[in-house]
Amino acid sequence: MGLNLHKTVVLVGMMGSGKTAVGRALSARLNVPFRDSDAEIEEAAQRSIAEIFSRDGEPFFRDREAEVIERLLTDVPSVLSTGGGAFLAERNRTAITERGISVLLDADLNLLWDRVKSKDTRPLLRTSNPRATLTQIFNDRSSIYGLADLAVAADPAYSIDDMTDAVIATLRTRTDVLTEEG
Repeated sequence: MGLNLHKTVVLVGMMGSGKTAVGRALSARLNVPFRDSDAEIEEAAQRSIAEIFSRDGEPFFRDREAEVIERLLTDVPSVLSTGGGAFLAERNRTAITERGISVLLDADLNLLWDRVKSKDTRPLLRTSNPRATLTQIFNDRSSIYGLADLAVAADPAYSIDDMTDAVIATLRTRTDVLTEEG
């Protein structure tokens, strides 16, 4: 029994919430393309996100991010992983609501910290106290992430497959997004 995806599923949430890992697994299960807005930006710019932030600044990056998200939403239904800050921009939330569905991967602060503390690929955490920075970002963004169409709680005990199962179960509640074949 297969599943038909009718709209692009846009995974949103904090850095470390699992958007890329769950996105890849979800796209494989639904047999649709997986897209990553950050990877698309890096490919177009021929630079890493960290380099773009450093050289051109966050406003420049956010403009490119909005352009990429808009373009990807006009393509065939897929799974789209976005950068942690993408959903903060009203223009992105509007585009996502009009053409897709947003799904918050809702991880608590301790889980996020466990996942990001040993990585140096997070430009926003390159501070003297990355845990405090993550806490501030988490507090600043939580209410906006709460505007997502759907939310799936991330349990620290979940594997990627478990989290993917939870996302699919949540998507099945929306027949305009996901239906069973036959």
